[in-house]
Amino acid sequence: MKAKAIVFTDVRQIELSEVTLKPVSSTDVLVETWWSSISTGTEKMAYNGLIPSWPFIFPFIPGYETVGKIIEVGEHVNESLIGKFAYVAGSFGYEGVNAAFGGASEYIVCPVESITVLDNIDHPESGIALPLGATALHIVDLAQVENKKVLVLGQGAVGILAAELAQLMGAKLVAATEPNKNRLNLSTADLKVDPETEDVSAALAGHEFDVLIDSTGIMSAIDTGLRFLKFHGTVIFGGYYQRINIDYSQAFQKELSFIAAKQWAKGDLERVRELIAQHKLNAERIFTHQHTVEKDITEAYVQAFTDPDCLKMILLWKTGTAQEGKEPPVTAQP
Repeated sequence: MKAKAIVFTDVRQIELSEVTLKPVSSTDVLVETWWSSISTGTEKMAYNGLIPSWPFIFPFIPGYETVGKIIEVGEHVNESLIGKFAYVAGSFGYEGVNAAFGGASEYIVCPVESITVLDNIDHPESGIALPLGATALHIVDLAQVENKKVLVLGQGAVGILAAELAQLMGAKLVAATEPNKNRLNLSTADLKVDPETEDVSAALAGHEFDVLIDSTGIMSAIDTGLRFLKFHGTVIFGGYYQRINIDYSQAFQKELSFIAAKQWAKGDLERVRELIAQHKLNAERIFTHQHTVEKDITEAYVQAFTDPDCLKMILLWKTGTAQEGKEPPVTAQP
């Protein structure tokens, strides 16, 4: 079977190409993609040729944030799944092209265990937020925020979701720092600080935080944040860092604990799905931009990688047909 897919052909070169899918096996499902998205972390590094190792060997299909409709199942898969929307974490079901992680395709063949069915969700496209929501949830779980004061550095997509989840999980106070006004406006934090226009020390005066969550990767920001942690406070590194270079004296004097959060834990995708379904988590707030796949696809990726106002770019795969009364992908809302 043939399908259109987004292919990274070389460093900073992207094409919408025809690819060949592997046959659907007895434990696979075939998904028709309706929406996908762009990772501004892993995919940006791969786009710039900074991950020269498998599976990021050119040419490759990116994508681990995809939502589509199940249209076929293997003989050992329950047929009741046909017609349901599902989040797809990616696919290796292609011939002649690598998959990293292979979700940016018009059709996707993948094992049934790699999907998360989106039952009871008002807007199935919100399933695109499951991996980032699960990442943020894992960070908050590691932070053990109940009845604690939490300082979140950075209000990108993960930072915004971490702040909202910390409140949901019983944090006493959530403060956030972010220099981009649009991002800060989307945040639900109890105390919001713009370090470019405000004196952070004055804004946070009187507060000693139990937990510092970093979602910036900026060492100077972390150094500043450490000043507001209490004795025996905890720092959660919420991203991937090539190197850590911080003021050790603060860690030493306060006997701070440091925890690295790696992606998400088993069951977190389903937990986020339920929070969205119950209207407890507004994950859709991070959807700021959208772009049809048929238009200049490189333009969409460049904007996602370079525009600070773009938290999450939604790629539309089904714009040429009616979407059964579904509303279009929602845009960011406070």
